[in-house]
Amino acid sequence: MPTIELRNINNFICRNINLKIASGEIMVLWGPTGAGKTTLLNVVSGLIPYDGSVLFDGRPVDRVPVNQQGIGYVFQELALFPHLDVAANITYGLKIQKRPVEEIEARLERMLNLMVIRHLVQRYPKNLSGGEKQRVALARALAPSPKVLLLDEPMSNLDLLTKETLLQEIKNIQQKTRITTIYVTHNQGEAFFMGDRFSIINAGRLEQLEVIPKELAGHSPPEFLSDFLRFKHLLA
Repeated sequence: MPTIELRNINNFICRNINLKIASGEIMVLWGPTGAGKTTLLNVVSGLIPYDGSVLFDGRPVDRVPVNQQGIGYVFQELALFPHLDVAANITYGLKIQKRPVEEIEARLERMLNLMVIRHLVQRYPKNLSGGEKQRVALARALAPSPKVLLLDEPMSNLDLLTKETLLQEIKNIQQKTRITTIYVTHNQGEAFFMGDRFSIINAGRLEQLEVIPKELAGHSPPEFLSDFLRFKHLLA
């Protein structure tokens, strides 16, 4: 999986951001609403204009078409296609890429098993719960076997139990695939549970870059709040 490097990124929000993300790492972008976190994801994915350069494994991808960059993106609003059932949503990207039918069917089977959503295969988004929609959106992002995974506030608007379950599943999937991942959140607990490192973004600027303390990394979400109170001095 590629390293990601951002060099002197500037646009309408971002201000001279430089950041390097290691192969197989989960980098958390953490900051308040409007800080520029989602904008930076859109820069990495090539969806918006910017000055500067984005490099994968040292090679600039600024002029590479979005559909050729090998990126899976779970948007905050999920963006499931309402007129397509779960199976069609998951395989949409594979069909756009004109993958062989056998490969499409095999990838669909794998995603249904991986995300435990086989029972939802013929449902439409309007008939899914929030957690079910999140699973489908993640399955769609992972189906083409991307090299980079972008997750924009994937746990927003979920109840605590569903959030805890999905956080653990995403963490497990990432550890198995070692896909280079950027995870956006304004939630401190999610940041520490999910990340290898975190970047604090505020007003379009990278203000702080830290390794997740080993005392916190890997703890389950319910344990986080007490742990954070004990170890927050490490961030001072």
